Amino acid sequence: MKRTGVPLLPPNVCHVKSNICKGLGSRPPSIHNIKRESGRKVQLGNITAAKTIADIIRTCLGPRAMMKMLLDPMGGIVMTNDGNAILREIQVQHPAAKSMIEISRTQDEEVGDGTTSVIILAGEMLSVAEQFLEQQMHPTVVISAYRQALDDMLNILKDVSTSVDVNNRDMMLKIINSAINTKALSRWSTMACNIALDAVRTVELEENGRKEIDIKKYAKVEKTDIEITREEDFARILQMEEEYIQQICEDIIRLKPDLIFTEKGISDLAQHYLMKANITAIRRVRKTDNNRIARSCGARIASRTDELREEDVGTGAGLFEVKKIGDEYFTFVTECKDPKACTILLRGASKEILAEVERNLQDAMQVCRNVLLDPHLLPGGGAVEMEVSHRLTERSRALTGVEQWPYRAVAQALEVIPRTLIQNCGASAIRVLTSLRAKHTQEGNSSWGINGETGTLADMEQLGILEPLAVKAQTYKTAVETAILLLRIDDIVSGHKKKGEDQAGGAPMEDKE
Repeated sequence: MKRTGVPLLPPNVCHVKSNICKGLGSRPPSIHNIKRESGRKVQLGNITAAKTIADIIRTCLGPRAMMKMLLDPMGGIVMTNDGNAILREIQVQHPAAKSMIEISRTQDEEVGDGTTSVIILAGEMLSVAEQFLEQQMHPTVVISAYRQALDDMLNILKDVSTSVDVNNRDMMLKIINSAINTKALSRWSTMACNIALDAVRTVELEENGRKEIDIKKYAKVEKTDIEITREEDFARILQMEEEYIQQICEDIIRLKPDLIFTEKGISDLAQHYLMKANITAIRRVRKTDNNRIARSCGARIASRTDELREEDVGTGAGLFEVKKIGDEYFTFVTECKDPKACTILLRGASKEILAEVERNLQDAMQVCRNVLLDPHLLPGGGAVEMEVSHRLTERSRALTGVEQWPYRAVAQALEVIPRTLIQNCGASAIRVLTSLRAKHTQEGNSSWGINGETGTLADMEQLGILEPLAVKAQTYKTAVETAILLLRIDDIVSGHKKKGEDQAGGAPMEDKE
């Protein structure tokens, strides 16, 4: 039989192939530039990536924490031991590592503290799951045990927590001090704690029995255009402008204010009219600053001067002054009657120090806010982790089936927080952790933890090291949910263009016989 150059294929196959070729500009489909990993390899790779991220900031936990020096893309230097600030500057390619960095940002946005703890805990949660995957246990079994453990952990936290009187200033200062004691700001902790507490108390607003810490914003934008065809028009426009400015100034002067703040510029003519009326004007104020000034003195931001009313004028400010600090001039509005906004002025030797102090103060204010919104406390220093770990281990004995092993592994993973605190102090991790574990088996020792300065056992309530329940609960939820999320991934497909490929999809390829 004579062979021909045409392959003998069923008509439907030929039809499909011709359609594919037409759709791709006569180019056969190519999958060689797609990278795919699946199965155990992916899960173990995700666990390794998570542990790597956790190891980066493991030394940043506790009062003896080490600092990291990072070079940002713009050439600036970042010196910090804040977990979120460090991970924000790190460039990673692995998708699991990116997820770990994302949870630190989530923790910072939600509660403002615990960014280092959440990464270390999530990394450990995945690390203890590795042995079960190597023993061919299905990830769904591990995930089920983790979910059950999370529910029990949150219930234990509520059981261990104690309520706090938010009007007790000394207690509030202790709580804030616990948060910033691990930061660079700890040297000036007394001053920083007072500043943070006063700032949050100032902006606190209670409406209809609900506490709110927020700033209401006003914004109005108007646009106009103009066309000039003759010289006389230009002179007329200048005259109209002068009349318009005079009218605006008269509207303002009618209310007899002492001080005006505006986000826009002020012309020389307007300054002249206002100066004659003995009115001080501050121009080009940032919108956020304008909102805070309005809230401090009880004024209302107006978009048009013809809408101004007597009640729009804020009468709550007591003193306006301009001070020179260093080489810069600062405007102060102080002695307000019932201010609901404030400004914190920081001075430092360098930009890096100031940036770190600002981050620390933000953490302190967030902790204070958390306590005001949810006034429940837990002992710090790894005490609550050891107590939760002990109770989970006790409960795991009542479980049946293979789920009890991952459940018990969660209890084991929680010990990473006190263990890291001991390691960062330079103490013997095995000896001290064993003593702490034995301490928690006795009744009434749930508040015993690690003294972060010395690496020895101590009663956290006596030391005054306390943490808000909201921060700890968010840390556990975020860490366990992230571990569950990464354990559920069993396939990673990444597609990338090969170098040299045509941007427009390439020219039609000729079929080779």
